[in-house]
Amino acid sequence: MDHFYFVRHGETIWNVENKICGATDIALTPKGHEQAIETGKKILEQGIKADVILTSPLSRAYDTAKHIADITGIPLEVEPRLTEQNFGIYESTPRDGAVFHEAKKDMASRFTTGESMLQLAQRIYNLIDDIKAGDRICILVAHNGIVRMVESYFREMDNEEFSSCGIRNCEIKRYDFK
Repeated sequence: MDHFYFVRHGETIWNVENKICGATDIALTPKGHEQAIETGKKILEQGIKADVILTSPLSRAYDTAKHIADITGIPLEVEPRLTEQNFGIYESTPRDGAVFHEAKKDMASRFTTGESMLQLAQRIYNLIDDIKAGDRICILVAHNGIVRMVESYFREMDNEEFSSCGIRNCEIKRYDFK
């Protein structure tokens, strides 16, 4: 395929509390459910066509994707490679913490008990390569750490830009392979 879409999950309580969710399974807030429903409506209004919604198995992404699928009629599939990065010792700590911001720049660090950026890059880059080689237009529903890695697939980024990259809850972004 020549393009795909990415949607970040709706709001969680840890988003509100400015905490790192990572691989911890945190549910959507009522506002997060509303955002997901509105995103499904936006996809219809904007005429976005897709063959499948691929979602992280974590509930915040899955529930967002389910709302979108229910509204748009696009079939839903769980894609384990879209699971958010395990940030190890930093999960549940402040998202804007200076120590975490610096730690994200170390591509080989596993955050003591988590997953390195290099490990994450391998699974996300492989997924993107599979989408590119495939014949389905996909909407990926996942997490901020995942979109950071997707961005790095498509454009040059220094470590500072990479560690600061992200999108808003339920933002829709298109990626083209040209």
